[in-house]
Amino acid sequence: MARPREFDIADAVEKAMNAFWARGYNGTSLPDLLDAMKITRGSLYKAFGSKKQLFLQSLALYDDHYVKPSVAMLQDVSMSGEHRLEKVFSGSVAVVENGDRRGCLLCNTSAGASSEDGEIASIVNDQLDRLTDAFFVALGDTTIWREKTKSRRRAEARSLSLNYVGLRVMARGGQQIEDLKMAAEQTVKRFKGAMT
Repeated sequence: MARPREFDIADAVEKAMNAFWARGYNGTSLPDLLDAMKITRGSLYKAFGSKKQLFLQSLALYDDHYVKPSVAMLQDVSMSGEHRLEKVFSGSVAVVENGDRRGCLLCNTSAGASSEDGEIASIVNDQLDRLTDAFFVALGDTTIWREKTKSRRRAEARSLSLNYVGLRVMARGGQQIEDLKMAAEQTVKRFKGAMT
């Protein structure tokens, strides 16, 4: 008879996600993961197969906990498009002000492991594409951008995604909070029409 699993899979994946988030995929060693998850090497391989498979599950969990809620908020028609977009960028600065310099796991991965692994890149690109699509929806509900062509809104949505990724990567890199605030404020001015 098989022995019952001695740890909770969901809890272990969340702990692994936080380890990867703090150190990056390449910077997180097997001992780092075992220490964070409080499991043995054999248990990790039996439950997840490999470090990469565990990372893919961590990205899926990050998607559920962070990307999907952000996409839903950006598509929430109970708020103005301007308010939705401002929440994304002001929220990115607020987490840094509260002491969280990890950046965004998705953004960190796009700047690292995704360049080395096609499967990881595909997952990261899918999540970023959904974020871009949500920016596009929110822009369509703003006073300035709803009047512009879909192609211009699509280009601006892609620009907002790049600004978001850059802001989160800069936060992880130790950029001064004043510079992050300025970058976020300039982005907000642009979609509010002050810099068209």
